[in-house]
Amino acid sequence: MSATLSATSRSQRALALCLCLLVGGGLAWYALSGPAPSVNGATRAVVIRPQTGAFDIANALKEAHVIRSRVAFLVVAVARGTQRRLLAGEYEFAPGLSLLEVIRRIEQGRGLVNQVTIPEGYAARQMAELLQEKGLVDQDRFMSLLRDRRLLRQYNVDGESLEGYLFPDTYRLVKGMGEEAIIELMAHRFTEMFGSAEQARARELKMSVADIVTIASLIEREAMADEERPLISAVFHNRLRLGMPLQSDPTVLYGLSRFSGKLTKANLRAPSPYNTYLHRGLPPGPIASPGRASVMAALYPASSRYLYFVSKNDGTHVFSNTLREHDAMVRRYQIGRAG
Repeated sequence: MSATLSATSRSQRALALCLCLLVGGGLAWYALSGPAPSVNGATRAVVIRPQTGAFDIANALKEAHVIRSRVAFLVVAVARGTQRRLLAGEYEFAPGLSLLEVIRRIEQGRGLVNQVTIPEGYAARQMAELLQEKGLVDQDRFMSLLRDRRLLRQYNVDGESLEGYLFPDTYRLVKGMGEEAIIELMAHRFTEMFGSAEQARARELKMSVADIVTIASLIEREAMADEERPLISAVFHNRLRLGMPLQSDPTVLYGLSRFSGKLTKANLRAPSPYNTYLHRGLPPGPIASPGRASVMAALYPASSRYLYFVSKNDGTHVFSNTLREHDAMVRRYQIGRAG
């Protein structure tokens, strides 16, 4: 009888110990996996860079008081099999989020979205500056990637740069997604806009996609009124057909490394390959990213014989067929106004 009681007593003690361990472990786990102590009730922001490992992510979250325990974070991430699939981005964590909620948010890439509008007519350098100001890219790396041969082949660009092939639009971007991912979004949006119908129309004109995009970029930088885009396009097409220099001021500006103020006669003589006063035909490539209206104008120029246009200083232009008519308009709207 005593032996039986002894065995029963040992079993009860072992059971009690197991229960204590389970309860203690559960309480410890709750303490580690529960919400981190609130810091002034403030939302915490954490930026996770591309290719950041789970250990470094855990450190960043712990230092920002988003989680209680690095170890608990790593254990849960490994248990879920997502420790290598945590997504880069800029995240905001409100007080009171559990460890599991924090991990799920990073697994799903539910970061803080930056809505960025790239205006039509922006050159790549302007885009890079805007995106860097918002903390989304490194400007130099962004510009370098635009000349990357691999990316040029990937997007079927026949040229030296992706200049002109990054479609101006409003994008939802997340910090940490990286320069290449942003370029991919913008280049993909261009390919959606310039589809098979547009490519077929370019072939009808006996022009390449690069030719059309280059003409469209000139139209974008010259035109302010939508209704004038086909007329400006007609001037460029007519001049190309006749072998006349395009004489487009924006191409000269694009070729100048530094510029402020108004174009001078010296600027117009600058020996740049983009100087369409000195060189006939199209410049080496686009000078900006055209919007769809300018692309369509390049594909479908107005039916006219205009060879010249000059600004009326009100956002519109006056068009002429002959140099004599054009000179008269220049005197009226430019020289006369300057005087």
